[in-house]
Amino acid sequence: MKPIFSALLEALQTLFHPRILALILWPMLLSVVLWVGAAGYFWVDWVTRINILLQATSVEQWIATGMLAVMSHYLITFILVMLLLPVIYVTALVITAVFVMPVMVNHVAQKYYPELERKQGGSTAGSVWNSVLAISIYCAGWILVLPLWLFSPFVIVLPIALFAYLNQRLFRYDALAEHASKEEYEQVIERSSGKLYLLGAATGLLQFIPVLNFFSPLYVGLAFIHFCLAELRQIRQGGDALGDMQTGLLIEKRSHPWRG
Repeated sequence: MKPIFSALLEALQTLFHPRILALILWPMLLSVVLWVGAAGYFWVDWVTRINILLQATSVEQWIATGMLAVMSHYLITFILVMLLLPVIYVTALVITAVFVMPVMVNHVAQKYYPELERKQGGSTAGSVWNSVLAISIYCAGWILVLPLWLFSPFVIVLPIALFAYLNQRLFRYDALAEHASKEEYEQVIERSSGKLYLLGAATGLLQFIPVLNFFSPLYVGLAFIHFCLAELRQIRQGGDALGDMQTGLLIEKRSHPWRG
Protein backbone atom coordinates (compact mmCIF):
# COMPACT_ATOMS: atom_id res chain seq x y z
CA MET A 1 0.00 0.00 0.00
CA LYS A 2 2.93 2.35 0.61
CA PRO A 3 3.72 2.81 -3.13
CA ILE A 4 0.06 3.72 -3.75
CA PHE A 5 -0.04 6.32 -0.97
CA SER A 6 3.28 7.73 -2.13
CA ALA A 7 1.98 8.07 -5.69
CA LEU A 8 -1.18 9.81 -4.50
CA LEU A 9 0.74 12.27 -2.31
CA GLU A 10 3.37 13.03 -4.96
CA ALA A 11 0.64 13.53 -7.55
CA LEU A 12 -1.05 16.04 -5.25
CA GLN A 13 2.19 17.98 -4.85
CA THR A 14 2.84 17.94 -8.59
CA LEU A 15 -0.71 19.05 -9.37
CA PHE A 16 -0.04 22.53 -7.95
CA HIS A 17 3.03 23.22 -10.07
CA PRO A 18 2.32 26.20 -12.40
CA ARG A 19 3.12 24.12 -15.49
CA ILE A 20 0.51 21.52 -14.52
CA LEU A 21 -2.06 24.07 -13.34
CA ALA A 22 -1.95 25.57 -16.82
CA LEU A 23 -3.25 22.24 -18.17
CA ILE A 24 -5.80 21.45 -15.51
CA LEU A 25 -8.98 22.93 -16.99
CA TRP A 26 -9.04 22.27 -20.70
CA PRO A 27 -9.58 18.45 -20.82
CA MET A 28 -12.78 18.71 -18.78
CA LEU A 29 -13.91 21.93 -20.44
CA LEU A 30 -13.44 20.42 -23.89
CA SER A 31 -15.35 17.30 -22.86
CA VAL A 32 -18.22 19.39 -21.44
CA VAL A 33 -18.41 21.50 -24.60
CA LEU A 34 -18.44 18.41 -26.83
CA TRP A 35 -21.18 16.57 -24.96
CA VAL A 36 -23.35 19.58 -24.14
CA GLY A 37 -23.23 20.46 -27.83
CA ALA A 38 -24.15 16.87 -28.76
CA ALA A 39 -26.98 16.90 -26.21
CA GLY A 40 -28.36 20.14 -27.61
CA TYR A 41 -28.38 18.68 -31.12
CA PHE A 42 -29.54 15.10 -30.41
CA TRP A 43 -31.67 15.60 -27.27
CA VAL A 44 -35.06 14.91 -28.85
CA ASP A 45 -33.70 11.81 -30.59
CA TRP A 46 -32.16 10.53 -27.34
CA VAL A 47 -35.43 11.06 -25.43
CA THR A 48 -37.35 9.17 -28.14
CA ARG A 49 -34.91 6.25 -28.05
CA ILE A 50 -35.08 5.97 -24.25
CA ASN A 51 -38.89 6.00 -24.48
CA ILE A 52 -38.75 3.14 -26.99
CA LEU A 53 -36.41 1.16 -24.74
CA LEU A 54 -38.64 1.71 -21.71
CA GLN A 55 -41.74 0.67 -23.63
CA ALA A 56 -40.09 -2.64 -24.47
CA THR A 57 -39.84 -3.47 -20.76
CA SER A 58 -42.16 -3.68 -17.77
CA VAL A 59 -40.59 -0.49 -16.43
CA GLU A 60 -42.80 1.59 -18.72
CA GLN A 61 -46.00 0.15 -17.17
CA TRP A 62 -44.66 0.81 -13.69
CA ILE A 63 -43.84 4.42 -14.60
CA ALA A 64 -47.26 4.95 -16.20
CA THR A 65 -49.07 4.27 -12.92
CA GLY A 66 -49.36 6.48 -9.86
CA MET A 67 -47.42 9.66 -9.27
CA LEU A 68 -44.57 8.61 -11.56
CA ALA A 69 -46.87 9.09 -14.57
CA VAL A 70 -46.73 12.86 -14.02
CA MET A 71 -42.97 12.76 -13.59
CA SER A 72 -42.16 10.44 -16.50
CA HIS A 73 -40.73 13.20 -18.71
CA TYR A 74 -38.53 14.49 -15.89
CA LEU A 75 -37.46 10.93 -15.12
CA ILE A 76 -36.20 10.44 -18.69
CA THR A 77 -34.37 13.77 -18.47
CA PHE A 78 -32.80 12.62 -15.21
CA ILE A 79 -31.72 9.33 -16.82
CA LEU A 80 -30.08 11.19 -19.71
CA VAL A 81 -28.23 13.54 -17.38
CA MET A 82 -27.03 10.62 -15.26
CA LEU A 83 -25.77 8.93 -18.42
CA LEU A 84 -24.05 12.07 -19.68
CA LEU A 85 -22.12 12.74 -16.47
CA PRO A 86 -19.93 9.60 -16.59
CA VAL A 87 -19.56 9.98 -20.37
CA ILE A 88 -18.23 13.52 -19.91
CA TYR A 89 -15.83 12.31 -17.22
CA VAL A 90 -14.56 9.37 -19.28
CA THR A 91 -14.06 11.61 -22.32
CA ALA A 92 -11.97 13.99 -20.19
CA LEU A 93 -9.88 11.01 -19.05
CA VAL A 94 -9.26 9.96 -22.65
CA ILE A 95 -8.30 13.51 -23.68
CA THR A 96 -5.90 13.63 -20.73
CA ALA A 97 -4.39 10.22 -21.54
CA VAL A 98 -3.82 10.91 -25.25
CA PHE A 99 -2.95 14.62 -25.36
CA VAL A 100 -1.84 15.77 -21.90
CA MET A 101 0.07 12.77 -20.55
CA PRO A 102 3.24 13.36 -22.64
CA VAL A 103 3.63 16.85 -21.13
CA MET A 104 3.04 15.57 -17.60
CA VAL A 105 5.39 12.61 -18.06
CA ASN A 106 8.18 14.94 -19.19
CA HIS A 107 7.61 17.24 -16.22
CA VAL A 108 7.47 14.45 -13.62
CA ALA A 109 10.42 12.56 -15.12
CA GLN A 110 12.68 15.61 -15.23
CA LYS A 111 11.89 16.61 -11.66
CA TYR A 112 11.57 13.26 -9.85
CA TYR A 113 13.19 10.59 -12.05
CA PRO A 114 16.00 12.30 -14.05
CA GLU A 115 18.16 9.16 -13.91
CA LEU A 116 15.68 7.02 -15.86
CA GLU A 117 16.78 6.29 -19.40
CA ARG A 118 14.10 6.78 -22.06
CA LYS A 119 13.83 3.54 -24.02
CA GLN A 120 10.64 4.62 -25.85
CA GLY A 121 8.89 1.28 -25.95
CA GLY A 122 5.54 2.94 -26.70
CA SER A 123 4.20 5.11 -29.50
CA THR A 124 1.39 7.54 -30.31
CA ALA A 125 -0.40 4.85 -32.30
CA GLY A 126 -0.05 2.49 -29.34
CA SER A 127 -1.51 5.13 -27.02
CA VAL A 128 -4.52 5.67 -29.28
CA TRP A 129 -5.10 1.91 -29.66
CA ASN A 130 -4.77 1.40 -25.90
CA SER A 131 -7.35 4.15 -25.29
CA VAL A 132 -9.79 2.67 -27.82
CA LEU A 133 -9.42 -0.80 -26.29
CA ALA A 134 -9.79 0.48 -22.72
CA ILE A 135 -12.93 2.49 -23.53
CA SER A 136 -14.46 -0.38 -25.54
CA ILE A 137 -14.01 -2.88 -22.69
CA TYR A 138 -15.22 -0.33 -20.15
CA CYS A 139 -18.39 0.43 -22.15
CA ALA A 140 -19.07 -3.28 -22.74
CA GLY A 141 -18.68 -3.94 -19.03
CA TRP A 142 -20.90 -1.01 -18.14
CA ILE A 143 -23.67 -2.31 -20.43
CA LEU A 144 -23.37 -5.89 -19.14
CA VAL A 145 -23.62 -4.91 -15.47
CA LEU A 146 -26.35 -2.30 -16.02
CA PRO A 147 -29.15 -4.61 -14.72
CA LEU A 148 -27.21 -5.11 -11.46
CA TRP A 149 -27.52 -1.39 -10.72
CA LEU A 150 -31.10 -2.12 -9.64
CA PHE A 151 -29.70 -3.90 -6.59
CA SER A 152 -28.60 -1.31 -4.06
CA PRO A 153 -25.41 -3.06 -2.80
CA PHE A 154 -23.93 -2.80 -6.30
CA VAL A 155 -24.70 0.89 -6.87
CA ILE A 156 -21.37 2.02 -5.40
CA VAL A 157 -19.27 -1.10 -6.00
CA LEU A 158 -19.82 -1.40 -9.76
CA PRO A 159 -18.77 2.12 -10.80
CA ILE A 160 -15.64 1.87 -8.65
CA ALA A 161 -14.75 -1.54 -10.11
CA LEU A 162 -15.27 -0.29 -13.66
CA PHE A 163 -13.23 2.86 -13.07
CA ALA A 164 -10.50 0.80 -11.39
CA TYR A 165 -10.14 -1.12 -14.66
CA LEU A 166 -10.46 1.95 -16.87
CA ASN A 167 -7.98 4.11 -14.97
CA GLN A 168 -5.23 1.53 -14.77
CA ARG A 169 -5.68 0.35 -18.36
CA LEU A 170 -5.92 3.87 -19.76
CA PHE A 171 -2.98 5.48 -17.96
CA ARG A 172 -0.40 2.76 -17.40
CA TYR A 173 0.62 2.67 -21.07
CA ASP A 174 1.11 6.42 -21.43
CA ALA A 175 2.91 6.65 -18.09
CA LEU A 176 5.56 4.17 -19.30
CA ALA A 177 5.58 4.72 -23.07
CA GLU A 178 8.55 7.12 -23.07
CA HIS A 179 10.79 5.41 -20.53
CA ALA A 180 10.10 1.66 -20.54
CA SER A 181 11.03 -0.86 -23.18
CA LYS A 182 8.33 -3.33 -24.21
CA GLU A 183 9.85 -5.96 -21.94
CA GLU A 184 10.01 -3.55 -18.98
CA TYR A 185 6.40 -2.52 -19.58
CA GLU A 186 5.33 -6.17 -19.31
CA GLN A 187 7.43 -6.53 -16.15
CA VAL A 188 5.70 -3.58 -14.49
CA ILE A 189 2.25 -4.96 -15.36
CA GLU A 190 3.13 -8.44 -14.11
CA ARG A 191 4.81 -7.18 -10.96
CA SER A 192 2.23 -4.53 -10.00
CA SER A 193 -1.11 -5.61 -11.48
CA GLY A 194 -2.94 -5.63 -8.13
CA LYS A 195 -1.46 -2.29 -7.09
CA LEU A 196 -2.48 -0.74 -10.41
CA TYR A 197 -6.09 -1.81 -9.84
CA LEU A 198 -6.04 -0.47 -6.27
CA LEU A 199 -4.69 2.85 -7.51
CA GLY A 200 -7.36 2.87 -10.22
CA ALA A 201 -10.07 2.27 -7.62
CA ALA A 202 -8.71 4.95 -5.26
CA THR A 203 -8.57 7.56 -8.01
CA GLY A 204 -11.95 6.38 -9.35
CA LEU A 205 -13.58 7.59 -6.14
CA LEU A 206 -12.87 11.17 -7.21
CA GLN A 207 -15.65 11.04 -9.79
CA PHE A 208 -18.20 11.07 -6.94
CA ILE A 209 -16.84 14.25 -5.32
CA PRO A 210 -18.38 17.44 -6.77
CA VAL A 211 -15.95 20.13 -7.96
CA LEU A 212 -12.95 17.85 -7.38
CA ASN A 213 -14.08 15.59 -10.21
CA PHE A 214 -13.66 18.57 -12.53
CA PHE A 215 -9.90 18.55 -11.88
CA SER A 216 -9.40 14.84 -11.27
CA PRO A 217 -8.38 13.62 -14.78
CA LEU A 218 -4.98 15.32 -14.47
CA TYR A 219 -4.57 14.12 -10.90
CA VAL A 220 -5.32 10.53 -11.95
CA GLY A 221 -2.75 10.80 -14.73
CA LEU A 222 -0.11 12.20 -12.36
CA ALA A 223 -0.74 9.44 -9.82
CA PHE A 224 -0.14 6.75 -12.43
CA ILE A 225 2.96 8.51 -13.76
CA HIS A 226 4.51 8.64 -10.29
CA PHE A 227 3.55 5.06 -9.50
CA CYS A 228 4.66 3.52 -12.82
CA LEU A 229 7.97 5.39 -13.03
CA ALA A 230 8.75 4.45 -9.42
CA GLU A 231 8.05 0.79 -10.22
CA LEU A 232 10.21 1.02 -13.35
CA ARG A 233 13.06 2.50 -11.31
CA GLN A 234 12.84 -0.36 -8.81
CA ILE A 235 12.93 -2.92 -11.62
CA ARG A 236 16.03 -1.32 -13.13
CA GLN A 237 17.74 -0.99 -9.77
CA GLY A 238 17.03 -4.66 -9.12
CA GLY A 239 18.41 -5.56 -12.52
CA ASP A 240 21.53 -3.46 -11.92
CA ALA A 241 22.03 -5.10 -8.53
CA LEU A 242 21.67 -8.56 -10.09
CA GLY A 243 24.11 -7.60 -12.84
CA ASP A 244 26.64 -6.32 -10.30
CA MET A 245 26.27 -9.52 -8.28
CA GLN A 246 26.83 -11.70 -11.35
CA THR A 247 29.86 -9.61 -12.34
CA GLY A 248 31.31 -9.95 -8.82
CA LEU A 249 30.84 -13.71 -8.86
CA LEU A 250 32.50 -13.94 -12.26
CA ILE A 251 35.53 -11.93 -11.07
CA GLU A 252 35.77 -14.04 -7.92
CA LYS A 253 35.57 -17.24 -9.98
CA ARG A 254 38.40 -16.04 -12.24
CA SER A 255 40.50 -15.16 -9.18
CA HIS A 256 39.86 -18.60 -7.64
CA PRO A 257 39.38 -21.01 -10.55
CA TRP A 258 39.58 -24.05 -8.28
CA ARG A 259 36.24 -23.14 -6.71
CA GLY A 260 34.45 -24.34 -9.84
